[in-house]
Amino acid sequence: MTSISAPSNVTTRTFADGRAQARALATEVADRLRGALAERGRAVLAVSGGSTPKGFFAQLCGEPLDWAKVHVTLVDERWVPDSDERSNARLVKSLLLQHAASAASFIPLYTGAATPEAGLADAAARIDALPQPFDVVVLGMGDDAHTASFFPGGDHLADALDPEGRARVLPMRAPAAGEPRITLTLPALLDTRALYLLVSGERKRALLDAIRRNLDAARDYPVRAVLTQQRVPVAVYWCP
Repeated sequence: MTSISAPSNVTTRTFADGRAQARALATEVADRLRGALAERGRAVLAVSGGSTPKGFFAQLCGEPLDWAKVHVTLVDERWVPDSDERSNARLVKSLLLQHAASAASFIPLYTGAATPEAGLADAAARIDALPQPFDVVVLGMGDDAHTASFFPGGDHLADALDPEGRARVLPMRAPAAGEPRITLTLPALLDTRALYLLVSGERKRALLDAIRRNLDAARDYPVRAVLTQQRVPVAVYWCP
């Protein structure tokens, strides 16, 4: 494992494989949650879907802590019920909310409304009701440099990435998104005590390197807004 720093608010930890990456992040996040429980008597964890966090979920769910006092939510969601295989809620329930972590409270973003626009107020109210700031936010990143549902070409991308925006939750539709989505905004994601970006593969490392080098091609990468902000440090966990 090696450590480098770039940009100034970002620390990158590199691991030999996904197993080591998942184990290290699970240990770190569990320690953060234990600290929150000791200091405030409750903890809030917001996580991403996709394939990359599966190993992390499998590791974290067995960590010994008072899961009954932990709230788990999502950074974004496809507008589908949890019976759908593409549901992030389904993934979290099947892999993270297991074993010791089955005692945690889960707060979904999908409300059952016909569209994310119709369900927006309810989803936003669910997030607003959580203790804030979050204790831990774990993001992922796609091959198009999106994170959460900040997709290139998204209909509400500019609003979602506005660091001074007042909305904490927004709907998102984009050509590469597949289903309509709902997502926490950049200000909501940065309202956390700890922020992690979990990524794997050489393609994604190249995207991160382009941001680090401030290449012209990287200026429109949505994840750049997370990596260049100075509000909260970002810990990148990467493996091949």
